[in-house]
Amino acid sequence: MTRVVLAEDGTLLREGLVGLLARLGFDVVAAVGDGDALVAAVNEHHPDLVVTDIRMPPGYSDEGLRAARRLREQYGALPVVALSQYVERSYAEDLLDSADGRAVGYLLKDRVVDIAEFGQALRTVVRGGTVVDPEVVRQLMRRSDPLDRLTEREREVLALLAEGHSNLAIAERLVVTEAAVNKHVGNILAKLDLPPSADSNRRVLAVLTWLRRRS
Repeated sequence: MTRVVLAEDGTLLREGLVGLLARLGFDVVAAVGDGDALVAAVNEHHPDLVVTDIRMPPGYSDEGLRAARRLREQYGALPVVALSQYVERSYAEDLLDSADGRAVGYLLKDRVVDIAEFGQALRTVVRGGTVVDPEVVRQLMRRSDPLDRLTEREREVLALLAEGHSNLAIAERLVVTEAAVNKHVGNILAKLDLPPSADSNRRVLAVLTWLRRRS
């Protein structure tokens, strides 16, 4: 039998999942309620699969996700299925980026309506596959453009950068101070995930991002 460590802070839901997993033929070797307990249980039992909620005590933010990523770093592509109440873009991307996206699943709790399909999804992840709820895929695709992070003013500044204007020239065109333009440029580079580097011109990379979107 596939050995499972389950992490879910809600007592009723946790007990319900234990019973459901048993019905599906899984052996729940530990059922815990927070991220630290999840790490401890995996270290003790070395399961074949982790099923975890994302938001758990004490902060109810991303404790389950951070624990899962830590465990996947420690044990390689440890199969993990995250159950979430909502589509959390950054959480989904973080989890799917770990271990090259192998042996991982991201499912929405309210959309798990077919028990047999749920069991099949878990087995797919155990075999090294990737299972993502279609609604998660749609939202990730709809929001994946990095330019969506920019404000309207930052888009104006980036468009003028793409036309080859200096910060001073942009300031004159937009009737703002050069310091304001410098701040906008800094925000653009940060939002496009372009950290300082001696090997590349970040302004050029930002312009390329803009041009790819326009082409």
